[in-house]
Amino acid sequence: MRFISSFSKSIIILASVVMLVIGSLVFSSPAEAVEHVIKMGPNKKPPYVFSPSEVTVQPGDTVKFIQVNSRHNVMFDTSTKKIKDRTQRKIFKKLSHRKLLKKKNDQIVITIPDETKPDTYDFFCTPHKSSGMKGHLIVKS
Repeated sequence: MRFISSFSKSIIILASVVMLVIGSLVFSSPAEAVEHVIKMGPNKKPPYVFSPSEVTVQPGDTVKFIQVNSRHNVMFDTSTKKIKDRTQRKIFKKLSHRKLLKKKNDQIVITIPDETKPDTYDFFCTPHKSSGMKGHLIVKS
């Protein structure tokens, strides 16, 4: 009788542990999305820059471009030389913002889509590209 009683206790403990493990797997939250901030043109005079000019992100992360001075935009280089995959070119064309921001603290906010492939994607400010206002978005999986 004691054998059955201790066996029953063992089964109950084992079942409890299994339920805890399954519950933690089912109800655990995915990795939190991160917000990255890039200032546009923080220098008072040209040359204007993105600061930081390189950001590493994951799908689901948000990138907030904040205008500090002048008039800026964010365009991704979607040429076939830079982005070979057609789907990825479409993604980054949609993430580009051609319209120039006008006021200090105006923002462009983008969220990296889940279907974005790991790679380095180049971006720039259209009116200040020739003076070096460029950056790199590094997508990791």
